[in-house]
Amino acid sequence: MTDVVEGSLYDYPKYYDLLFGFDWKAECDFLENCFDRYAKCSVKRLFEPACGTGRLMIKLAQRGYEVAGNDLNPHAVKYCNDRLVRFGFPASAVVEDMSDFSVKKKFHAAFNMINSFRHLETERKATDHFKCMANALTKGGLYVLGVHLIPTAGNRMEQESWVARRGNLQVNSHMWCKELDLKGRNEKLGMTLDIYTPTSHRQIRDEMNYRTYTEAQMQKLFSRVPELEVAAVHDFSYDVSETTELNETSEDIVYILRKR
Repeated sequence: MTDVVEGSLYDYPKYYDLLFGFDWKAECDFLENCFDRYAKCSVKRLFEPACGTGRLMIKLAQRGYEVAGNDLNPHAVKYCNDRLVRFGFPASAVVEDMSDFSVKKKFHAAFNMINSFRHLETERKATDHFKCMANALTKGGLYVLGVHLIPTAGNRMEQESWVARRGNLQVNSHMWCKELDLKGRNEKLGMTLDIYTPTSHRQIRDEMNYRTYTEAQMQKLFSRVPELEVAAVHDFSYDVSETTELNETSEDIVYILRKR
């Protein structure tokens, strides 16, 4: 019998980490390549806003970086800190709003790779986020930001499914657009997770709201925080040798922002 739960994926960090942690090596390699190519400082200290379970923080800590992050979800932050401590690193994630925070010591680079920035529901909060990030970075430091844009021409991705496995645990995920309000700048996503073990089947049903951005709207947002410049643009192939030209069909984009 299937146990059906209406709830937030973020309250189940074990499943979240499994679902979104599969591509960690490509992301970490890409980040390091960006640090080498675009940063105008030596990169040693890293920060992840909306860090969730810290799936990249732990890998980058193991590569020798000093890492820290914040997230609104206490379950995710606890999971992140417990793992960091288990592997011999400080518990450096805190429960905090990514649009309202400050740091005691500035970072050389920061990253937000899988669209979490779009959880900020207003232009004011988005602007405040970038101001916080600019204040958190040293001069010449980077903020690597992955965003799903809304293309204004051509087809757009409406749904996505993938499967993740670890030992006897399997999670089947399906995510789709339930409503798209371009005037109100909101995309409502539905998500189901089917969790299988040898003896059980649980389904988690979630619903999330993301603020929408076209390429032009992102550029307008960046203009409000002149402390950050767009140093380069890539896509989700994570190939630092190939930059991407933004146009009306742009969708999966990685902005390399640099502190002036």
